Amino acid sequence: MDVRAQVSSVFHLDKCIGCHTCSLACNNLWTSREGTEYMWWNNVETKPGTGYPTLWEDQEKYRGGWELKGNSLKPRLGRRLGILTNLFYNPYLPIMDDYYEPWTYQYEHLFNAPPGEAPPTARAISKVTGRHVEIEAGPNWDDDLSGSSIYARNDINLNELTEEERTALFRIEQMVFFYIPRICNHCLNPGCLAVCPSGAIYKRGEDGVVLVSQEKCRGWRFCVSGCPYKKTYYNWATGKAEKCILCYPRIETGQAPACFHSCVGRIRYIGVLLYDADRIEEIASSSPESELVAAQRRIILDPNDPAVVSDARKSGIGDDWIKAAQKSPIYKFVKEWELALPLHAEFRTLPMLFYVPPLLPVIASNREGNYDLASGDFFANIGNSRVPIKYMARLFSAGNEEIIKSALRKLWAVRNYQQAKSVGNIDLKQAEALMSEAGCSAETAEQIARLTALPRFSDRFVLPPYHREESIEQFMQDPLAHRNQVGFGLNIPPRRGP
Repeated sequence: MDVRAQVSSVFHLDKCIGCHTCSLACNNLWTSREGTEYMWWNNVETKPGTGYPTLWEDQEKYRGGWELKGNSLKPRLGRRLGILTNLFYNPYLPIMDDYYEPWTYQYEHLFNAPPGEAPPTARAISKVTGRHVEIEAGPNWDDDLSGSSIYARNDINLNELTEEERTALFRIEQMVFFYIPRICNHCLNPGCLAVCPSGAIYKRGEDGVVLVSQEKCRGWRFCVSGCPYKKTYYNWATGKAEKCILCYPRIETGQAPACFHSCVGRIRYIGVLLYDADRIEEIASSSPESELVAAQRRIILDPNDPAVVSDARKSGIGDDWIKAAQKSPIYKFVKEWELALPLHAEFRTLPMLFYVPPLLPVIASNREGNYDLASGDFFANIGNSRVPIKYMARLFSAGNEEIIKSALRKLWAVRNYQQAKSVGNIDLKQAEALMSEAGCSAETAEQIARLTALPRFSDRFVLPPYHREESIEQFMQDPLAHRNQVGFGLNIPPRRGP
């Protein structure tokens, strides 16, 4: 067993209000330079919707992630040597129109325009070419469905819905949407890393953050195609690839990433997971796809298990990192409570960003003038849910509807239990029955409610000390002895996938 540490995160979608504060915080810090105008390392998408870049989930179009051929796991784009034949023509590469042409406004014209009968206007101009452009798309163009269902209807996750379910979903009085904030997943089995011919992409040994070496990158852009989440970008000014770095200069000093810290809805959690690196290929090769979420849970190790702790120490993981893993909110959400799920597990990259699926909108009815929230047939019929279970399963459980139902049933039971205790509008015995059905104890319900609704910074952000000052001091004393050491105080080599 090769125990490794991974800094992982959970986004609680029931609390996301779609304000894009996280996107602006990231943009102001990292992507306000020339060549990065179209990059949004953090973006917030409306679902149902086509996302950013357009239809990024369609791997028939982009060939990202991995596929299982027989018993062999291979990148959809092809192996490194094979893809070099497409070095000068990559048909699976997103183009500018798939993102959007970044623009600003000709503000100086407002001040320099000659006198005239009509007031001057600030026309839109491209940040890339400087020419006038007609604005036709943007990173959140289908935000809130853009006032219509045009973009939402093209969401490929709706393909398995019947026409009746589609019609009901877009009926104006029943129309519903929710938000999905996205950053790099810092996967255990990154697709971008697997297809990079120059070896510029690597996974840090000490915390699992996936980075691009700007020295080694040759700008071939296969990583852009290889990432199924389209979270690697090409900087047209420098000719290098760039991506989310999980704000590692911040987390190395105990601060949460900028998008986490600025989140208005407090939907974001970050902490350490321990996993068995020896099982990456086995877990990523699991079949059928519907078993991938359960398989990914198995690779995550119990940080309180003495055998795991012993092997972690043998792997060079310090006691303070082990303690951080034991206190991690990510372990609770993902493994202990089984509430948080990976986005598109069928891509087989083993993403380390997990989502608590949204329970909203609440299923309710009017009975004798009262708004009844305690509907007993909440899961009796998929048609009762305004967001079809099939759709949610396609997003978060590789089509396994039972995993989605289990998570939502537990969330619903906790909500009813808390309402019964604090408001009294629901019978406590009925709430306890729902809890029993969901396999949730009263103690667990209290913990879930507290970490969901009343968390402090120290509850949401459990980051271990990196001991960077010790590593720098050792490096200054003997630079050659540390030339291959990527960790700070941890003598662990970088991992390059299965």
